[in-house]
Amino acid sequence: MNGGGSEEAAEAVAAAAAPVEAPLQLEWKFAQVFGERTAGEEVQEVDIISAIEFDRTGDHLATGDRGGRVVLFERTDTRDHGGNRRDLERMDFPINRHPEFRYKTEFQSHEPEFDYLKSLEIEEKINKIKWCQSANGALFLLSTNDKTIKFWKVQEKKVKKICDMNVDPAKAAGNGPLVGPSISTSSKPYTANGGCLDKPLGLSNDFSFPPGGVSSLHLPVLTSIETSLVPRCRRIYAHAHDYHINSISNNSDGETFISADDLRINLWNLEISNQSFNIVDVKPANMEDLTEVITSAEFHPTHCNMLAYSSSRGSIRLVDMRQSALCDSHSKLFEEQEVPGSRSFFTEIIASISDIKFAKDGRYILSRDYMTLKLWDINMDSGPVSTFQVHEYLRPKLCDLYENDSIFDKFECCLSGDGLRVATGSYSNLFRVFGCTDGSTEATTLEASKNPMRRQVQTPSRPSRSLGTLSRGFRRGADNSGADTNGNAFDFTTKLLHLAWHPTENSLACAASNSLYMYYA
Repeated sequence: MNGGGSEEAAEAVAAAAAPVEAPLQLEWKFAQVFGERTAGEEVQEVDIISAIEFDRTGDHLATGDRGGRVVLFERTDTRDHGGNRRDLERMDFPINRHPEFRYKTEFQSHEPEFDYLKSLEIEEKINKIKWCQSANGALFLLSTNDKTIKFWKVQEKKVKKICDMNVDPAKAAGNGPLVGPSISTSSKPYTANGGCLDKPLGLSNDFSFPPGGVSSLHLPVLTSIETSLVPRCRRIYAHAHDYHINSISNNSDGETFISADDLRINLWNLEISNQSFNIVDVKPANMEDLTEVITSAEFHPTHCNMLAYSSSRGSIRLVDMRQSALCDSHSKLFEEQEVPGSRSFFTEIIASISDIKFAKDGRYILSRDYMTLKLWDINMDSGPVSTFQVHEYLRPKLCDLYENDSIFDKFECCLSGDGLRVATGSYSNLFRVFGCTDGSTEATTLEASKNPMRRQVQTPSRPSRSLGTLSRGFRRGADNSGADTNGNAFDFTTKLLHLAWHPTENSLACAASNSLYMYYA
């Protein structure tokens, strides 16, 4: 028995020591498009998508636009004809099956406002959408513009109709005359005590049935005609931010969430809309001493006491709310050391982090700055474990990008549910997918169109050491050309800022202007 145990232990050690094979490179295919633009069609500013978010099951997708509207989509290939969710693991699907979504409903979340105290117009544009835990068949989500957060409940309700109590003249013709005013056509419901009618509504005291009775007299009947989705604003969280809200994030406890603006992060309870707690405040006593602002914030996916926020100087701070009520002092700081001699006028601008995302297990943080994607291990604060080049080819054009303000574009990023890949957007409606496991050289460039591989740029460069002093960091996907493989120059007016990865499958939703493209691999 001991010999068998030692053999098993040796096999386990050998298996652990064996190198993990990098997953194969994915082949991405077009799945669906909503709101496709025809050639030459002019896009209205209010129709441009400004936020995308899958719910935690992946069965629902929400988008917000600059017109303040929220549009919901639901998945159809996981439900049977009765509308019940099917068990995907027990079903035999073809290998090329892709998730199918359909339009569910839409509602006006925010309206344009005017702050009379500050003489400031408040746009209706949706900055962020976050799904909350569903309950009793209802969907709950948070949406925010620059100043106001709203908590929405979307629920199916049956539209009920009461059949009128009346006499069909055609059927009652042979039953003798009836007094017209004695029969009511009111659609109001009757009342009942203990299941017995007090008195039929609409019949006068002197009414008498003709011989043989009236066969066509109908009592009111309650019938369900159809079901409709009814969105209702449950709560409004307002007047808590002096600056524009850039992030909202749900806590894993299901009860609280945070909202962040340029200088502060507030903690809210979903049930209390008139009170919030300021947990991070980076505003200096003298605004002339301000050196950085908050650009993004997110709760840890499993630890309700931890959150991370990024800054315009390229750093990420991990905060533990158990340490103090005001979390100005961070528990960990993640930032990459500047390479000596590389500083320029644009260094701080392109170092600003536009988005951060926790991996599903909470072990890693993905950050996006103007030039790169970086993957950070929360247990290693010496530097990123991986750096993926996204816009290195734009370095010679930074002056032009500064002149037309493109250098301030804020691109989002996302991770796959299994943590093996990351993705982010770029110009010319392109987006890039990188493999982030050790040894992976996956770096695919795709276009948000019906033919995503049309302008594919493959850069299978070998992992190399990062330029910093990191021992584990490496960079991939560097592309030094300013044009794609077809020789087309990149279009800086079309940019793919928003995208989301399905939580359990290799499926991406991307926003290109007013169109929502979906891809699967």
